[in-house]
Amino acid sequence: MLGHWRSHSEYQSYLVENIANFYKEDPNNVIQYQDALSKLYILDLDRLQPVLAEHYSNTGAPARDQPELIRSFFLMSEQREHSITNWVNTLAHNKILCAMIGLSPSEIHNVSSYYDLINRMWLADPQLEHDYEHSLHSFRNKPKKKLGKNQKQPPRHPDIVNKLVRLALEGKTFESRPELLMQHIFAKIGVEPAAKEGLFGDTENLRISGDGTCVNSGGSSYGNKVCDCVKNGNYNCDCPRKFSDPNARWGWDSYHEQWYYGYTEYILSVYNDELKCDLPLYLRIVQAPRHDGVSAVVALAEARKLYPDFKFGSFCADSASDNYATYELLHEWGMNAFIPLNEKNKGHYTYPPHVTVNENGVPICMGGHTMVNWGFNHDRCRIKYRCPLATGNIDSCSCKQDCSQSDYGRCIYIKPAWDLRLFTAVPRKSDEWVKQMKSRTTSERVNKRILNDYGLEASHTRGKKRLSWWSLVHSVNVLLDARLKVSGFNFISLIEETVCKAA
Repeated sequence: MLGHWRSHSEYQSYLVENIANFYKEDPNNVIQYQDALSKLYILDLDRLQPVLAEHYSNTGAPARDQPELIRSFFLMSEQREHSITNWVNTLAHNKILCAMIGLSPSEIHNVSSYYDLINRMWLADPQLEHDYEHSLHSFRNKPKKKLGKNQKQPPRHPDIVNKLVRLALEGKTFESRPELLMQHIFAKIGVEPAAKEGLFGDTENLRISGDGTCVNSGGSSYGNKVCDCVKNGNYNCDCPRKFSDPNARWGWDSYHEQWYYGYTEYILSVYNDELKCDLPLYLRIVQAPRHDGVSAVVALAEARKLYPDFKFGSFCADSASDNYATYELLHEWGMNAFIPLNEKNKGHYTYPPHVTVNENGVPICMGGHTMVNWGFNHDRCRIKYRCPLATGNIDSCSCKQDCSQSDYGRCIYIKPAWDLRLFTAVPRKSDEWVKQMKSRTTSERVNKRILNDYGLEASHTRGKKRLSWWSLVHSVNVLLDARLKVSGFNFISLIEETVCKAA
């Protein structure tokens, strides 16, 4: 069962009292941890107690110091320590770090407690998971054929996106997914406090971006042979073998143009224009070969359920999501699509023959000029375009007399329902389109912070479970960074004030 839970206010008092004593002895020794101290002071873990309680038994010995154990992970991430064993040894010889967690050196948890917590947060059958990890698996050679620059692996099942969209429109998601609890934890202590402080802006009209990134596994792609082939002189056999990370797969890194062994992390994020902050909203670790177009549909459906009080107004993604099923999904959910057309999938459009448009879905007048977007009419669900001469975008037109005698110029109305993919509510290449697409890079920057700045990939973590947990921890730290940036809070200032009052 869940043991005594020290409240956040109690922890804050404990932290101030103990750190003040260390500050009196040696201020510099405390100042080196000022960022971590500030983060832990505002990290309210009380929000987790009701969420975690149902995942602990009502019988048996109470779990000891769970908020302190959870807090230790965030401090570990902040200190860029990747080894739990090394971390426990560090705590045993550093009283300040122990106090930051909320414990004395004699009270720190052992290594197994850390792994037990991660296992508890992963909603999978422990026995089935154990059997799978310790069983033999087929050996997969590294693919020989390389794909092109920015080219994605195609979906293994061609109709999978259509099927997922139909399920999403029916309100069905993967509620039995093992990472569900971790996602709820991230929402409770990461996203929701940040949103309450205004970091996400208008949560009634969120502009979200989605993107996947490659995550290398710390496990070997070769595995451990258990056959006798080597003894018999066969060093290149394909016999089943044991793997330290049996869920890892070969995937194509389109940026570096190379194959990698591991997973894909798909992230939904929000960019705050005013605060210049990149904010993670949703995280999921999936198999490396999974197409981003598949992950996008799953992510959107799960995120809407995860944040029922948020409303998503628009979705930005790369051309991997350029398919009719995704546009239909966004349309049904009232979300504007900001997705570039896939160069290899142009054409096949369906719209009235009397309308002439360019490759971006913008009407062309009889003089051959691109018409000017004049806004979206929500009442009639259509986009209005005006004559470029009448609006002053061009100086002259050879077809002026044949087109329209009105000073207002000829108007053309486009209904997105004709072709949801081509006729987006915000036309491609428009000023608003360009502005929104620039914000799509927020997902790439968030991925960079998790993988590089906080060292997810450098940790050589093995397995989807641990990668998911550490991705959660690092992402919460990213949000804490943003909260401190906006609030300007500094724990050292609080300590200095406390010490002065005591004197």
